[in-house]
Amino acid sequence: MALIVQKFGGSSVRDRERIFNVARIVANTHNAGNDVVVVVSAQGDTTDDLIAKAAEITHNPSAREMDMLMASGEQISIALLAMALNEIGCHATSLTGWQAGFRTDRAYTKARIKRMDTERITSELERNRVVVVAGFQGLNKLDDITTLGRGGSDTSAVAIAAALHADRCQIFTDVEGVYTADPRKVRNARKLPEITFDEMLELASLGAQVLNNRSVELAKKYNVELEVLSSLNPVPGTVVKEVAKEMEGMLIKGVAKDTDVAVITIMNVPDEPGMSFKIFGMLAQKKVNVDIILQSTGRGGKKDIIFTCSQGDAPIAVRALKESGKFSEVSCDNSYAKVSIVGAGMQSHSGVAASMFEALSNSNINIHMISTSEIKISCIIDKDEADRAVSAIHDSLFH
Repeated sequence: MALIVQKFGGSSVRDRERIFNVARIVANTHNAGNDVVVVVSAQGDTTDDLIAKAAEITHNPSAREMDMLMASGEQISIALLAMALNEIGCHATSLTGWQAGFRTDRAYTKARIKRMDTERITSELERNRVVVVAGFQGLNKLDDITTLGRGGSDTSAVAIAAALHADRCQIFTDVEGVYTADPRKVRNARKLPEITFDEMLELASLGAQVLNNRSVELAKKYNVELEVLSSLNPVPGTVVKEVAKEMEGMLIKGVAKDTDVAVITIMNVPDEPGMSFKIFGMLAQKKVNVDIILQSTGRGGKKDIIFTCSQGDAPIAVRALKESGKFSEVSCDNSYAKVSIVGAGMQSHSGVAASMFEALSNSNINIHMISTSEIKISCIIDKDEADRAVSAIHDSLFH
């Protein structure tokens, strides 16, 4: 008998038909003799609807009250799924995030898990019940409800799998696995049978929406083997693990795009030691996650610094820089996107970057910024060129 954690996204439980479809998948797993913990997201567009409701009341809601509001979506899903499971004869109990033992820090709307108390989940499993847990949420030391940020249900599922030493953690989505590009937008995108944690982490961080990057980071840390598969089509998915079999000649595992990009420019920065530390140390204190950084050559005692961050963090970054009194010429531009390629094979093969740049050049797409690591290359381009860029790069690298 195995212990299996299964996570289902919002589209998988968006209506009655799909809830019962999920219930049958869970019941079949349980009836095969396995202990099962299910983590569920809010139904369909519920999260967006709740954000819209808040906007009807105020344009500046407190982060604490937003977490109180947002957590309600998952509670609806777990109750309905538990009802469906009981209806088809599979005994189930629903638990909120805090009932399931999630304890977090105090960072409302993007909390991090500090510890887990699995006693309640274990107790329900010992009673041969399926445990249905609300993803995305926890409780801080003030007993306030917190949420883990977008995609936080993936993180919840991996955290439970790690804490319970589960045999498998399955992430069910509306696609059949991890593809070399978004199969809904790129023709001939290939499904990968396996991918490494490092490659998946890069893809998730660079805009591939199949898995939340924090969940992959957690899975790598605790060596939780993941399987990404479809809740609608029962075919083998993609396994995410420490070491994956290399497909011959496949240097690149995926092409991703991210349109949540803001480019911030600081003009006429004093060209003196420690200035970069002052800027990015200040942004770190404000919890702004900075990505690509460019710095011009100093002239006349001044230099320019350009960096990217998420559009949500951009207003915080700009305000912090201006309020410091040291930087008056700060601008922000949201008209860019980031396209990236990821693959461990790049470490031992040359010419991959040239192929990517050639594909963009042939499509007359201009590159504004470039960032590289051992297993990724990212380019900042105009946002309205993003889809065309991904297709061009994919066609070039995967023929």
